Amino acid sequence: MTALKAAALLACAAIALAGCATGPAPAISPGELANAELFPYFKLYWAGRRFAGAPVTAVSGRTGYSPRTGESVYYGNCANETSLLGEGTCRLPLEITTFIYAPHTNATLGPQRNVILRSVPAVIFDHERSIDLYTGHLEIQLRARTGAAALQAVAMLQPLNAPGSTAEALPAPTYCPSLEGAISAALARLLADLPDHACERSRILEASP
Repeated sequence: MTALKAAALLACAAIALAGCATGPAPAISPGELANAELFPYFKLYWAGRRFAGAPVTAVSGRTGYSPRTGESVYYGNCANETSLLGEGTCRLPLEITTFIYAPHTNATLGPQRNVILRSVPAVIFDHERSIDLYTGHLEIQLRARTGAAALQAVAMLQPLNAPGSTAEALPAPTYCPSLEGAISAALARLLADLPDHACERSRILEASP
């Protein structure tokens, strides 16, 4: 499945959860939020109760959790637009999805650039509106309507179901993320210093017959 196909499917899920109303989006119920705060499988990230004026309108929840799709937090209502697939899609002000990292290629993301955000490796793509961050044993995906909003969301990231704050650096990834394209000297140093020399071990495994 291509990244664009996956994005389209995620947008469809957002439509079902948050709706495409033109008026103000209703905030998530206290019970749903409490359920998300008890999510047990890994540290779940969000940008607080509101983002750019939009409240949290839905969280995937434990009952709908799938390791393949991760756990998502949705903000606000949809804005209809036409995707690069030529299909109508629904793009929320912000979607944040956290899941356990599995090795994969970023080649399908299209034009992209590799950066360091919140002290961890990250890739920016989709006209700057999408950012993937690599932290701990997790990958955090942010999908916003603009590049400025995506960067703002990165700055606001914090754990939903664990202690933490926006002022803290994210934990370094315990794996070597599969980055495509140019890597700056600073990012190369960060990758070389990952816990247990994760990238060096990855290169050795790839070179093994």
